[in-house]
Amino acid sequence: MPAYTPPLRDMQFVMHELLKVTDAFKALPQHVDVDIDTVNAVLEEGGKFAAEVLFPLNVSGDTEGCILDPVSHAVTTPKGFKEAYDSYVAGGWAALSCDTAFGGQGLPLVVNQMFYEMLNSANQAWTMYPGLTHGAYASLHAHGTDAQKQTYLAKMTSGEWTGTMCLTESHCGTDLGLMRTKAEPQPDGTYRLTGNKIFISAGEHDMAANIVHLVLARLPDAPPGIKGVSLFVVPKYLINADGTLGARNGIYCGGLEHKMGIRASATCQMVLDGAVGSLVGQPNKGMQGMFVMMNAARLGVGNQSLGLTEVAYQNALAYAKDRIQMRSLSGTKAKDQPADPIIVHPDVRKMLLTARAYAEGGRALTAYCSMLLEQELHHPEDKVRKDAGELLAMLTPIVKAFITDNGWTATSTCLQVFGGHGYIKEWGMEQFVRDARINMIYEGTNTIQSLDLLGRKILGNNGATLKKFGKLVAQLVEEEGVNEKMSEFITPIAVLGEQMTKFTTEIGFKGFQNPDEVGAAAVDYLRVAGHMVFGYFWARMAQVALREIAAGNPDPFYLAKVQTARFYFAKLFPETATLMRTARSGAAALMDTDAVFA
Repeated sequence: MPAYTPPLRDMQFVMHELLKVTDAFKALPQHVDVDIDTVNAVLEEGGKFAAEVLFPLNVSGDTEGCILDPVSHAVTTPKGFKEAYDSYVAGGWAALSCDTAFGGQGLPLVVNQMFYEMLNSANQAWTMYPGLTHGAYASLHAHGTDAQKQTYLAKMTSGEWTGTMCLTESHCGTDLGLMRTKAEPQPDGTYRLTGNKIFISAGEHDMAANIVHLVLARLPDAPPGIKGVSLFVVPKYLINADGTLGARNGIYCGGLEHKMGIRASATCQMVLDGAVGSLVGQPNKGMQGMFVMMNAARLGVGNQSLGLTEVAYQNALAYAKDRIQMRSLSGTKAKDQPADPIIVHPDVRKMLLTARAYAEGGRALTAYCSMLLEQELHHPEDKVRKDAGELLAMLTPIVKAFITDNGWTATSTCLQVFGGHGYIKEWGMEQFVRDARINMIYEGTNTIQSLDLLGRKILGNNGATLKKFGKLVAQLVEEEGVNEKMSEFITPIAVLGEQMTKFTTEIGFKGFQNPDEVGAAAVDYLRVAGHMVFGYFWARMAQVALREIAAGNPDPFYLAKVQTARFYFAKLFPETATLMRTARSGAAALMDTDAVFA
Protein backbone atom coordinates (compact mmCIF):
# COMPACT_ATOMS: atom_id res chain seq x y z
CA MET A 1 0.00 0.00 0.00
CA PRO A 2 1.20 3.54 -0.70
CA ALA A 3 2.13 6.01 2.04
CA TYR A 4 2.17 9.80 2.42
CA THR A 5 4.04 12.21 4.69
CA PRO A 6 3.14 15.92 4.46
CA PRO A 7 6.22 17.85 3.18
CA LEU A 8 6.03 20.41 5.98
CA ARG A 9 9.74 21.19 6.03
CA ASP A 10 9.81 22.21 2.39
CA MET A 11 6.58 24.17 2.77
CA GLN A 12 8.15 26.09 5.64
CA PHE A 13 11.25 26.72 3.53
CA VAL A 14 9.20 28.14 0.66
CA MET A 15 7.02 30.33 2.85
CA HIS A 16 9.46 31.57 5.45
CA GLU A 17 12.92 31.42 3.87
CA LEU A 18 12.24 31.90 0.17
CA LEU A 19 9.17 34.15 0.01
CA LYS A 20 9.19 35.49 3.59
CA VAL A 21 5.42 35.58 3.55
CA THR A 22 4.97 36.89 7.08
CA ASP A 23 7.01 39.97 6.12
CA ALA A 24 4.68 40.47 3.15
CA PHE A 25 1.68 40.09 5.48
CA LYS A 26 2.75 43.29 7.27
CA ALA A 27 1.56 45.29 4.26
CA LEU A 28 -1.84 43.58 4.29
CA PRO A 29 -4.02 44.96 7.10
CA GLN A 30 -6.08 41.80 7.60
CA HIS A 31 -2.95 39.59 7.96
CA VAL A 32 -0.63 41.88 9.87
CA ASP A 33 -0.82 39.72 13.01
CA VAL A 34 -0.32 36.35 11.29
CA ASP A 35 3.03 34.97 12.40
CA ILE A 36 5.24 32.00 11.52
CA ASP A 37 4.13 29.89 14.48
CA THR A 38 0.46 30.27 13.53
CA VAL A 39 1.09 29.29 9.91
CA ASN A 40 3.17 26.27 10.89
CA ALA A 41 0.69 25.07 13.50
CA VAL A 42 -2.24 25.24 11.09
CA LEU A 43 -0.41 23.33 8.39
CA GLU A 44 0.85 20.71 10.83
CA GLU A 45 -2.73 19.94 11.85
CA GLY A 46 -3.84 20.12 8.22
CA GLY A 47 -1.20 17.57 7.32
CA LYS A 48 -2.52 15.20 9.95
CA PHE A 49 -6.03 15.47 8.48
CA ALA A 50 -4.71 14.79 4.99
CA ALA A 51 -2.49 11.85 5.95
CA GLU A 52 -4.67 10.23 8.61
CA VAL A 53 -8.22 10.87 7.39
CA LEU A 54 -8.11 11.30 3.61
CA PHE A 55 -5.18 9.23 2.41
CA PRO A 56 -6.55 5.89 3.70
CA LEU A 57 -9.66 6.48 1.51
CA ASN A 58 -7.78 7.09 -1.73
CA VAL A 59 -7.39 3.54 -3.04
CA SER A 60 -10.74 2.31 -1.71
CA GLY A 61 -12.54 5.33 -3.13
CA ASP A 62 -11.00 4.69 -6.53
CA THR A 63 -12.12 1.05 -6.36
CA GLU A 64 -15.69 1.80 -5.29
CA GLY A 65 -16.40 4.93 -7.31
CA CYS A 66 -19.72 6.75 -7.10
CA ILE A 67 -23.19 5.27 -7.55
CA LEU A 68 -26.14 7.03 -9.20
CA ASP A 69 -29.72 6.09 -8.36
CA PRO A 70 -31.50 6.59 -11.73
CA VAL A 71 -34.88 7.05 -10.01
CA SER A 72 -34.04 9.62 -7.34
CA HIS A 73 -30.98 11.01 -9.22
CA ALA A 74 -29.06 10.82 -5.93
CA VAL A 75 -25.32 10.10 -6.02
CA THR A 76 -23.66 8.09 -3.26
CA THR A 77 -19.95 8.71 -2.74
CA PRO A 78 -17.55 5.93 -1.69
CA LYS A 79 -17.51 4.61 1.86
CA GLY A 80 -15.94 7.04 4.31
CA PHE A 81 -16.12 10.09 2.05
CA LYS A 82 -19.07 11.71 3.79
CA GLU A 83 -17.62 11.06 7.23
CA ALA A 84 -14.31 12.58 6.13
CA TYR A 85 -16.18 15.63 4.87
CA ASP A 86 -18.01 15.94 8.19
CA SER A 87 -14.62 15.94 9.93
CA TYR A 88 -13.34 18.55 7.48
CA VAL A 89 -16.27 20.83 8.28
CA ALA A 90 -16.11 20.20 12.03
CA GLY A 91 -12.42 21.08 12.02
CA GLY A 92 -13.13 24.45 10.43
CA TRP A 93 -11.01 23.65 7.37
CA ALA A 94 -13.64 24.87 4.91
CA ALA A 95 -13.46 28.37 6.40
CA LEU A 96 -9.67 28.61 6.53
CA SER A 97 -9.09 31.53 4.16
CA CYS A 98 -12.66 32.80 3.79
CA ASP A 99 -13.88 36.30 4.67
CA THR A 100 -14.49 36.80 8.40
CA ALA A 101 -17.64 38.76 7.48
CA PHE A 102 -19.21 35.43 6.48
CA GLY A 103 -17.78 33.31 9.28
CA GLY A 104 -14.40 32.61 7.75
CA GLN A 105 -11.12 32.45 9.64
CA GLY A 106 -9.51 34.97 7.30
CA LEU A 107 -6.13 33.25 7.14
CA PRO A 108 -3.84 34.03 4.18
CA LEU A 109 -4.49 32.31 0.86
CA VAL A 110 -1.01 30.79 0.85
CA VAL A 111 -1.93 28.77 3.94
CA ASN A 112 -5.01 27.42 2.19
CA GLN A 113 -2.86 26.71 -0.88
CA MET A 114 -0.41 24.60 1.12
CA PHE A 115 -3.25 22.83 2.91
CA TYR A 116 -4.91 21.94 -0.37
CA GLU A 117 -1.65 20.61 -1.79
CA MET A 118 -1.64 18.09 1.03
CA LEU A 119 -5.29 17.24 0.43
CA ASN A 120 -4.54 16.63 -3.25
CA SER A 121 -1.61 14.38 -2.41
CA ALA A 122 -3.79 12.45 -0.02
CA ASN A 123 -6.92 12.12 -2.17
CA GLN A 124 -7.48 14.28 -5.23
CA ALA A 125 -10.92 12.83 -5.98
CA TRP A 126 -12.24 13.67 -2.50
CA THR A 127 -10.63 17.10 -2.53
CA MET A 128 -12.56 18.13 -5.62
CA TYR A 129 -15.84 18.21 -3.66
CA PRO A 130 -14.82 21.02 -1.28
CA GLY A 131 -12.23 22.44 -3.67
CA LEU A 132 -14.70 23.68 -6.25
CA THR A 133 -16.61 25.47 -3.51
CA HIS A 134 -13.76 27.96 -3.12
CA GLY A 135 -14.14 29.06 -6.74
CA ALA A 136 -17.91 29.42 -6.49
CA TYR A 137 -17.47 31.32 -3.22
CA ALA A 138 -14.94 33.67 -4.83
CA SER A 139 -17.22 34.36 -7.80
CA LEU A 140 -20.21 35.20 -5.61
CA HIS A 141 -18.03 37.21 -3.26
CA ALA A 142 -16.80 39.33 -6.18
CA HIS A 143 -19.96 39.61 -8.30
CA GLY A 144 -22.96 38.53 -6.25
CA THR A 145 -25.64 40.87 -4.99
CA ASP A 146 -25.87 41.61 -1.30
CA ALA A 147 -28.87 39.28 -1.11
CA GLN A 148 -26.96 36.47 -2.82
CA LYS A 149 -23.99 36.94 -0.52
CA GLN A 150 -26.20 36.83 2.57
CA THR A 151 -28.02 33.75 1.28
CA TYR A 152 -25.05 31.65 0.20
CA LEU A 153 -21.64 32.73 1.46
CA ALA A 154 -21.93 31.88 5.15
CA LYS A 155 -23.14 28.34 4.34
CA MET A 156 -20.40 27.88 1.75
CA THR A 157 -17.81 29.26 4.15
CA SER A 158 -18.76 26.79 6.86
CA GLY A 159 -18.84 23.92 4.36
CA GLU A 160 -22.49 23.19 5.10
CA TRP A 161 -23.10 23.81 1.38
CA THR A 162 -20.74 23.08 -1.52
CA GLY A 163 -20.48 24.72 -4.94
CA THR A 164 -19.91 23.87 -8.60
CA MET A 165 -19.32 25.54 -11.94
CA CYS A 166 -21.66 24.44 -14.77
CA LEU A 167 -20.15 25.49 -18.09
CA THR A 168 -19.61 22.70 -20.59
CA GLU A 169 -22.25 21.26 -22.92
CA SER A 170 -21.89 18.19 -25.11
CA HIS A 171 -21.48 20.17 -28.34
CA CYS A 172 -19.13 22.82 -26.91
CA GLY A 173 -16.20 22.43 -24.59
CA THR A 174 -14.06 25.51 -24.16
CA ASP A 175 -16.00 27.38 -26.88
CA LEU A 176 -18.69 28.55 -24.47
CA GLY A 177 -20.15 30.96 -26.99
CA LEU A 178 -21.87 27.95 -28.58
CA MET A 179 -23.85 27.00 -25.49
CA ARG A 180 -27.62 26.48 -25.72
CA THR A 181 -28.84 26.47 -22.10
CA LYS A 182 -31.65 29.03 -21.83
CA ALA A 183 -32.76 31.30 -18.99
CA GLU A 184 -36.30 32.70 -19.12
CA PRO A 185 -37.05 35.72 -16.89
CA GLN A 186 -39.93 35.37 -14.44
CA PRO A 187 -42.27 38.04 -13.01
CA ASP A 188 -40.72 37.70 -9.55
CA GLY A 189 -37.22 38.58 -10.83
CA THR A 190 -35.93 35.00 -10.92
CA TYR A 191 -35.17 32.95 -14.02
CA ARG A 192 -36.12 29.47 -15.22
CA LEU A 193 -33.15 27.61 -16.71
CA THR A 194 -33.46 24.76 -19.21
CA GLY A 195 -30.65 22.79 -20.79
CA ASN A 196 -27.96 20.17 -20.24
CA LYS A 197 -24.43 20.42 -18.89
CA ILE A 198 -21.73 17.75 -18.90
CA PHE A 199 -18.47 17.07 -17.02
CA ILE A 200 -19.74 18.84 -13.89
CA SER A 201 -17.40 17.84 -11.06
CA ALA A 202 -19.22 17.31 -7.74
CA GLY A 203 -22.49 18.17 -9.47
CA GLU A 204 -24.39 15.77 -7.21
CA HIS A 205 -23.32 13.96 -4.04
CA ASP A 206 -24.36 13.03 -0.51
CA MET A 207 -21.69 14.95 1.41
CA ALA A 208 -23.39 18.34 1.95
CA ALA A 209 -26.92 19.53 2.64
CA ASN A 210 -27.10 21.73 -0.46
CA ILE A 211 -25.12 22.32 -3.66
CA VAL A 212 -24.82 25.83 -5.09
CA HIS A 213 -24.44 25.65 -8.87
CA LEU A 214 -23.07 28.58 -10.87
CA VAL A 215 -24.56 28.11 -14.33
CA LEU A 216 -23.87 29.83 -17.64
CA ALA A 217 -26.96 30.31 -19.82
CA ARG A 218 -28.51 32.59 -22.44
CA LEU A 219 -31.26 35.13 -21.98
CA PRO A 220 -33.97 35.27 -24.70
CA ASP A 221 -32.60 38.46 -26.27
CA ALA A 222 -28.92 37.61 -25.82
CA PRO A 223 -26.52 38.46 -28.66
CA PRO A 224 -24.76 35.52 -30.31
CA GLY A 225 -21.47 34.14 -29.11
CA ILE A 226 -19.64 34.66 -25.86
CA LYS A 227 -21.01 38.20 -25.50
CA GLY A 228 -24.47 36.75 -24.96
CA VAL A 229 -23.68 34.54 -21.96
CA SER A 230 -25.06 35.29 -18.48
CA LEU A 231 -24.25 33.76 -15.09
CA PHE A 232 -26.85 32.40 -12.66
CA VAL A 233 -26.78 30.89 -9.20
CA VAL A 234 -28.96 27.78 -9.10
CA PRO A 235 -29.19 25.87 -5.80
CA LYS A 236 -29.99 22.18 -5.58
CA TYR A 237 -32.61 23.06 -2.97
CA LEU A 238 -34.43 26.35 -3.04
CA ILE A 239 -33.86 28.65 -0.08
CA ASN A 240 -36.73 29.81 2.10
CA ALA A 241 -36.96 33.41 3.31
CA ASP A 242 -35.64 32.38 6.72
CA GLY A 243 -32.58 30.68 5.17
CA THR A 244 -33.79 27.12 5.62
CA LEU A 245 -33.90 24.66 2.74
CA GLY A 246 -37.09 24.48 0.71
CA ALA A 247 -38.26 22.43 -2.23
CA ARG A 248 -35.99 20.48 -4.58
CA ASN A 249 -35.01 22.65 -7.53
CA GLY A 250 -35.24 21.52 -11.14
CA ILE A 251 -31.57 20.63 -11.51
CA TYR A 252 -30.46 17.01 -11.18
CA CYS A 253 -27.86 14.47 -12.23
CA GLY A 254 -28.92 12.55 -15.35
CA GLY A 255 -25.79 10.40 -15.54
CA LEU A 256 -22.29 9.81 -14.20
CA GLU A 257 -19.19 9.74 -16.36
CA HIS A 258 -17.11 6.55 -15.97
CA LYS A 259 -13.62 7.93 -16.08
CA MET A 260 -10.05 6.75 -16.43
CA GLY A 261 -9.07 8.55 -13.21
CA ILE A 262 -10.47 10.41 -10.19
CA ARG A 263 -13.19 7.77 -10.16
CA ALA A 264 -14.39 8.74 -6.69
CA SER A 265 -15.17 12.26 -7.91
CA ALA A 266 -18.74 12.47 -9.21
CA THR A 267 -18.44 13.87 -12.74
CA CYS A 268 -22.05 14.53 -13.63
CA GLN A 269 -24.31 15.14 -16.58
CA MET A 270 -26.59 17.81 -15.16
CA VAL A 271 -30.12 18.39 -16.41
CA LEU A 272 -31.78 21.77 -15.89
CA ASP A 273 -35.54 21.34 -16.19
CA GLY A 274 -37.02 24.75 -15.44
CA ALA A 275 -34.58 25.22 -12.56
CA VAL A 276 -35.00 28.44 -10.61
CA GLY A 277 -31.97 30.71 -10.59
CA SER A 278 -30.98 34.30 -9.95
CA LEU A 279 -28.73 36.45 -12.11
CA VAL A 280 -25.15 37.04 -10.94
CA GLY A 281 -23.75 40.31 -12.23
CA GLN A 282 -25.06 42.01 -15.34
CA PRO A 283 -27.03 40.40 -18.19
CA ASN A 284 -24.78 39.03 -20.97
CA LYS A 285 -21.71 39.65 -18.79
CA GLY A 286 -21.55 36.19 -17.28
CA MET A 287 -17.97 35.48 -18.20
CA GLN A 288 -16.77 38.23 -15.84
CA GLY A 289 -18.12 36.32 -12.87
CA MET A 290 -17.23 32.91 -14.23
CA PHE A 291 -13.63 33.91 -14.97
CA VAL A 292 -13.14 34.47 -11.25
CA MET A 293 -14.07 30.85 -10.68
CA MET A 294 -12.27 29.54 -13.77
CA ASN A 295 -9.00 31.23 -12.84
CA ALA A 296 -9.26 29.90 -9.30
CA ALA A 297 -9.93 26.46 -10.74
CA ARG A 298 -6.91 26.68 -13.05
CA LEU A 299 -4.65 27.47 -10.12
CA GLY A 300 -6.35 24.64 -8.24
CA VAL A 301 -5.74 22.13 -11.03
CA GLY A 302 -2.05 22.99 -11.04
CA ASN A 303 -2.10 22.37 -7.32
CA GLN A 304 -3.72 18.99 -7.89
CA SER A 305 -0.86 17.83 -10.08
CA LEU A 306 1.63 19.28 -7.62
CA GLY A 307 0.07 17.13 -4.91
CA LEU A 308 0.21 14.01 -7.09
CA THR A 309 3.83 14.70 -8.05
CA GLU A 310 4.79 14.90 -4.38
CA VAL A 311 3.05 11.72 -3.27
CA ALA A 312 4.29 9.77 -6.30
CA TYR A 313 7.84 10.90 -5.57
CA GLN A 314 7.65 9.89 -1.94
CA ASN A 315 6.51 6.36 -2.79
CA ALA A 316 8.99 5.90 -5.62
CA LEU A 317 11.83 7.06 -3.39
CA ALA A 318 10.89 4.61 -0.63
CA TYR A 319 10.66 1.78 -3.15
CA ALA A 320 13.98 2.63 -4.79
CA LYS A 321 15.74 2.50 -1.43
CA ASP A 322 14.27 -0.90 -0.61
CA ARG A 323 14.17 -2.75 -3.94
CA ILE A 324 17.41 -4.60 -4.78
CA GLN A 325 18.31 -5.46 -8.36
CA MET A 326 21.68 -5.87 -10.11
CA ARG A 327 24.90 -4.24 -9.03
CA SER A 328 25.95 -0.65 -9.42
CA LEU A 329 27.88 -0.01 -12.63
CA SER A 330 30.65 1.58 -10.58
CA GLY A 331 31.00 -1.32 -8.16
CA THR A 332 29.08 -3.07 -5.39
CA LYS A 333 27.40 -0.72 -2.94
CA ALA A 334 25.49 -3.10 -0.65
CA LYS A 335 28.04 -5.81 0.11
CA ASP A 336 25.78 -7.49 2.65
CA GLN A 337 23.04 -8.07 0.06
CA PRO A 338 22.86 -10.17 -3.12
CA ALA A 339 22.16 -7.03 -5.18
CA ASP A 340 22.22 -3.27 -4.75
CA PRO A 341 19.17 -1.07 -4.09
CA ILE A 342 18.02 0.33 -7.41
CA ILE A 343 18.55 3.89 -6.17
CA VAL A 344 22.27 3.45 -7.00
CA HIS A 345 21.48 3.34 -10.73
CA PRO A 346 21.83 6.69 -12.58
CA ASP A 347 18.56 6.54 -14.51
CA VAL A 348 16.56 5.66 -11.40
CA ARG A 349 18.02 8.73 -9.74
CA LYS A 350 17.16 10.78 -12.82
CA MET A 351 13.52 9.73 -12.58
CA LEU A 352 13.35 10.48 -8.86
CA LEU A 353 15.11 13.81 -9.21
CA THR A 354 12.79 14.80 -12.06
CA ALA A 355 9.78 14.32 -9.82
CA ARG A 356 11.43 16.07 -6.89
CA ALA A 357 12.55 19.05 -8.98
CA TYR A 358 9.09 19.47 -10.48
CA ALA A 359 7.40 19.15 -7.07
CA GLU A 360 9.61 21.66 -5.28
CA GLY A 361 9.64 24.09 -8.20
CA GLY A 362 5.86 23.86 -8.45
CA ARG A 363 5.47 24.46 -4.73
CA ALA A 364 7.50 27.67 -4.94
CA LEU A 365 5.52 28.93 -7.94
CA THR A 366 2.06 28.16 -6.56
CA ALA A 367 2.92 29.76 -3.22
CA TYR A 368 4.17 32.83 -5.03
CA CYS A 369 0.94 33.01 -7.04
CA SER A 370 -1.09 32.77 -3.82
CA MET A 371 0.77 35.81 -2.53
CA LEU A 372 0.15 37.66 -5.79
CA LEU A 373 -3.57 36.94 -5.50
CA GLU A 374 -3.52 38.17 -1.90
CA GLN A 375 -1.87 41.39 -3.01
CA GLU A 376 -4.23 41.85 -5.95
CA LEU A 377 -7.25 41.52 -3.68
CA HIS A 378 -6.12 43.26 -0.51
CA HIS A 379 -3.01 45.42 -0.86
CA PRO A 380 -3.75 49.06 0.06
CA GLU A 381 -1.70 50.49 -2.85
CA ASP A 382 -3.28 50.61 -6.30
CA LYS A 383 -0.03 50.04 -8.18
CA VAL A 384 0.83 46.95 -6.14
CA ARG A 385 -2.64 45.53 -6.76
CA LYS A 386 -2.37 46.22 -10.50
CA ASP A 387 1.13 44.78 -10.88
CA ALA A 388 0.25 41.69 -8.86
CA GLY A 389 -2.87 41.11 -10.94
CA GLU A 390 -0.96 41.38 -14.21
CA LEU A 391 1.77 38.97 -13.09
CA LEU A 392 -0.80 36.51 -11.77
CA ALA A 393 -2.73 36.62 -15.04
CA MET A 394 0.42 35.70 -16.94
CA LEU A 395 1.48 32.99 -14.50
CA THR A 396 -1.94 31.31 -14.20
CA PRO A 397 -1.76 29.40 -17.51
CA ILE A 398 1.80 28.37 -16.63
CA VAL A 399 0.63 27.01 -13.27
CA LYS A 400 -2.18 25.12 -14.94
CA ALA A 401 -0.36 23.76 -17.99
CA PHE A 402 3.32 23.51 -17.02
CA ILE A 403 2.70 21.96 -13.61
CA THR A 404 0.13 19.47 -14.94
CA ASP A 405 2.39 18.48 -17.84
CA ASN A 406 5.18 18.01 -15.32
CA GLY A 407 2.85 16.05 -13.06
CA TRP A 408 2.07 13.62 -15.86
CA THR A 409 5.79 13.20 -16.54
CA ALA A 410 6.63 12.82 -12.86
CA THR A 411 3.92 10.31 -11.96
CA SER A 412 4.79 8.27 -15.05
CA THR A 413 8.49 8.17 -14.21
CA CYS A 414 7.74 7.34 -10.60
CA LEU A 415 5.61 4.43 -11.78
CA GLN A 416 8.56 3.38 -13.95
CA VAL A 417 10.76 3.17 -10.84
CA PHE A 418 8.51 0.36 -9.63
CA GLY A 419 8.96 -1.64 -12.84
CA GLY A 420 6.19 -4.21 -13.24
CA HIS A 421 4.91 -3.53 -9.73
CA GLY A 422 4.01 0.00 -10.83
CA TYR A 423 1.10 -1.39 -12.83
CA ILE A 424 -0.31 -3.29 -9.86
CA LYS A 425 -3.13 -1.49 -8.08
CA GLU A 426 -2.02 -2.33 -4.55
CA TRP A 427 1.11 -0.19 -4.89
CA GLY A 428 -1.00 2.87 -5.69
CA MET A 429 1.23 4.24 -8.46
CA GLU A 430 -1.04 3.51 -11.41
CA GLN A 431 -3.81 5.50 -9.73
CA PHE A 432 -1.56 8.54 -9.40
CA VAL A 433 -0.84 8.32 -13.13
CA ARG A 434 -4.52 7.95 -14.06
CA ASP A 435 -5.53 10.80 -11.78
CA ALA A 436 -2.75 13.06 -13.10
CA ARG A 437 -3.73 12.58 -16.74
CA ILE A 438 -7.06 14.38 -16.44
CA ASN A 439 -5.47 17.51 -15.02
CA MET A 440 -3.91 18.29 -18.41
CA ILE A 441 -7.36 18.35 -20.00
CA TYR A 442 -9.92 19.99 -17.80
CA GLU A 443 -10.39 23.65 -16.88
CA GLY A 444 -9.18 24.43 -20.39
CA THR A 445 -6.81 21.98 -22.06
CA ASN A 446 -3.14 22.78 -21.87
CA THR A 447 -3.19 23.87 -25.50
CA ILE A 448 -5.89 26.41 -24.61
CA GLN A 449 -3.70 27.61 -21.74
CA SER A 450 -0.76 27.95 -24.13
CA LEU A 451 -2.81 30.02 -26.59
CA ASP A 452 -4.01 32.18 -23.69
CA LEU A 453 -0.47 32.76 -22.46
CA LEU A 454 1.11 33.59 -25.81
CA GLY A 455 -1.82 35.21 -27.58
CA ARG A 456 -3.47 37.18 -24.77
CA LYS A 457 -1.15 37.49 -21.81
CA ILE A 458 2.09 38.19 -23.72
CA LEU A 459 1.48 39.30 -27.31
CA GLY A 460 -1.78 40.96 -26.25
CA ASN A 461 0.13 43.69 -24.40
CA ASN A 462 3.32 43.56 -26.49
CA GLY A 463 5.20 41.63 -23.84
CA ALA A 464 4.77 44.23 -21.10
CA THR A 465 3.94 41.68 -18.39
CA LEU A 466 6.70 39.36 -19.56
CA LYS A 467 9.11 42.27 -19.17
CA LYS A 468 7.92 42.76 -15.58
CA PHE A 469 8.84 39.18 -14.76
CA GLY A 470 12.06 39.63 -16.72
CA LYS A 471 12.99 42.45 -14.34
CA LEU A 472 12.78 39.98 -11.42
CA VAL A 473 15.15 37.67 -13.28
CA ALA A 474 17.49 40.54 -14.14
CA GLN A 475 17.52 41.71 -10.54
CA LEU A 476 18.59 38.25 -9.36
CA VAL A 477 21.22 38.03 -12.10
CA GLU A 478 22.64 41.41 -11.08
CA GLU A 479 22.64 40.40 -7.43
CA GLU A 480 24.45 37.08 -7.91
CA GLY A 481 26.17 37.49 -11.27
CA VAL A 482 29.69 37.61 -9.80
CA ASN A 483 29.13 34.80 -7.30
CA GLU A 484 30.97 31.76 -8.68
CA LYS A 485 28.99 29.37 -6.50
CA MET A 486 25.79 30.63 -8.10
CA SER A 487 27.03 30.67 -11.70
CA GLU A 488 25.57 27.28 -12.63
CA PHE A 489 22.14 28.59 -11.64
CA ILE A 490 22.40 32.21 -12.73
CA THR A 491 23.98 31.80 -16.17
CA PRO A 492 21.17 29.65 -17.63
CA ILE A 493 18.37 32.02 -16.59
CA ALA A 494 20.40 35.05 -17.66
CA VAL A 495 20.89 33.56 -21.12
CA LEU A 496 17.25 32.50 -21.44
CA GLY A 497 16.07 35.87 -20.20
CA GLU A 498 17.98 37.54 -23.03
CA GLN A 499 16.70 35.01 -25.57
CA MET A 500 13.05 35.38 -24.54
CA THR A 501 12.70 38.92 -25.90
CA LYS A 502 13.96 37.97 -29.37
CA PHE A 503 12.06 34.67 -29.31
CA THR A 504 8.78 36.34 -28.36
CA THR A 505 9.19 39.13 -30.90
CA GLU A 506 9.92 36.64 -33.67
CA ILE A 507 6.84 34.52 -32.89
CA GLY A 508 4.70 37.63 -32.60
CA PHE A 509 5.85 39.01 -35.96
CA LYS A 510 5.18 35.71 -37.71
CA GLY A 511 1.80 35.50 -36.00
CA PHE A 512 0.87 38.96 -37.22
CA GLN A 513 1.37 37.73 -40.77
CA ASN A 514 -0.28 34.33 -40.17
CA PRO A 515 -2.19 33.61 -36.92
CA ASP A 516 -1.57 29.86 -37.33
CA GLU A 517 2.07 30.57 -36.48
CA VAL A 518 0.99 31.47 -32.94
CA GLY A 519 -1.07 28.29 -32.69
CA ALA A 520 1.84 26.20 -33.92
CA ALA A 521 4.31 27.72 -31.46
CA ALA A 522 2.11 28.17 -28.37
CA VAL A 523 2.59 24.83 -26.57
CA ASP A 524 6.36 24.89 -26.98
CA TYR A 525 6.41 28.56 -26.00
CA LEU A 526 4.56 27.89 -22.75
CA ARG A 527 7.09 25.23 -21.74
CA VAL A 528 9.93 27.64 -22.43
CA ALA A 529 8.19 30.25 -20.28
CA GLY A 530 7.52 27.61 -17.63
CA HIS A 531 11.20 26.75 -17.42
CA MET A 532 12.11 30.41 -17.21
CA VAL A 533 9.77 30.79 -14.23
CA PHE A 534 10.90 27.53 -12.59
CA GLY A 535 14.51 28.46 -13.29
CA TYR A 536 14.07 31.77 -11.52
CA PHE A 537 12.63 30.10 -8.42
CA TRP A 538 15.19 27.31 -8.44
CA ALA A 539 17.99 29.87 -8.61
CA ARG A 540 16.45 31.75 -5.69
CA MET A 541 16.09 28.52 -3.69
CA ALA A 542 19.72 27.66 -4.39
CA GLN A 543 20.67 31.17 -3.28
CA VAL A 544 18.94 30.74 0.08
CA ALA A 545 20.39 27.27 0.61
CA LEU A 546 23.95 28.30 -0.27
CA ARG A 547 23.79 31.21 2.16
CA GLU A 548 22.71 28.85 4.95
CA ILE A 549 25.51 26.44 4.12
CA ALA A 550 28.04 29.29 4.06
CA ALA A 551 26.80 30.42 7.46
CA GLY A 552 27.59 26.97 8.87
CA ASN A 553 24.07 25.53 9.03
CA PRO A 554 24.59 21.73 9.15
CA ASP A 555 21.00 20.86 8.17
CA PRO A 556 21.29 18.43 5.19
CA PHE A 557 18.06 19.93 3.84
CA TYR A 558 20.05 22.79 2.30
CA LEU A 559 22.59 20.56 0.60
CA ALA A 560 19.71 18.51 -0.83
CA LYS A 561 18.14 21.71 -2.15
CA VAL A 562 21.36 22.73 -3.89
CA GLN A 563 21.83 19.26 -5.38
CA THR A 564 18.25 19.25 -6.71
CA ALA A 565 18.74 22.71 -8.20
CA ARG A 566 21.93 21.48 -9.87
CA PHE A 567 20.06 18.54 -11.37
CA TYR A 568 17.24 20.77 -12.61
CA PHE A 569 19.55 23.12 -14.47
CA ALA A 570 21.72 20.31 -15.83
CA LYS A 571 19.05 17.84 -16.96
CA LEU A 572 15.64 19.57 -17.28
CA PHE A 573 16.20 23.24 -18.05
CA PRO A 574 18.12 22.55 -21.30
CA GLU A 575 14.83 21.39 -22.82
CA THR A 576 14.30 25.07 -23.64
CA ALA A 577 16.80 24.95 -26.51
CA THR A 578 14.89 22.22 -28.32
CA LEU A 579 11.55 23.86 -27.60
CA MET A 580 12.63 27.19 -29.07
CA ARG A 581 13.87 25.42 -32.18
CA THR A 582 10.60 23.54 -32.68
CA ALA A 583 8.54 26.65 -31.97
CA ARG A 584 10.50 28.53 -34.62
CA SER A 585 10.01 25.76 -37.19
CA GLY A 586 6.68 27.34 -38.06
CA ALA A 587 3.19 26.25 -38.99
CA ALA A 588 3.83 24.87 -42.49
CA ALA A 589 4.86 21.40 -41.31
CA LEU A 590 1.51 21.20 -39.49
CA MET A 591 -0.90 23.04 -41.77
CA ASP A 592 0.40 22.11 -45.24
CA THR A 593 -0.67 18.53 -44.69
CA ASP A 594 -4.03 18.21 -46.42
CA ALA A 595 -2.89 15.12 -48.31
CA VAL A 596 -2.12 13.38 -45.03
CA PHE A 597 -5.67 13.79 -43.77
CA ALA A 598 -7.51 13.34 -47.06
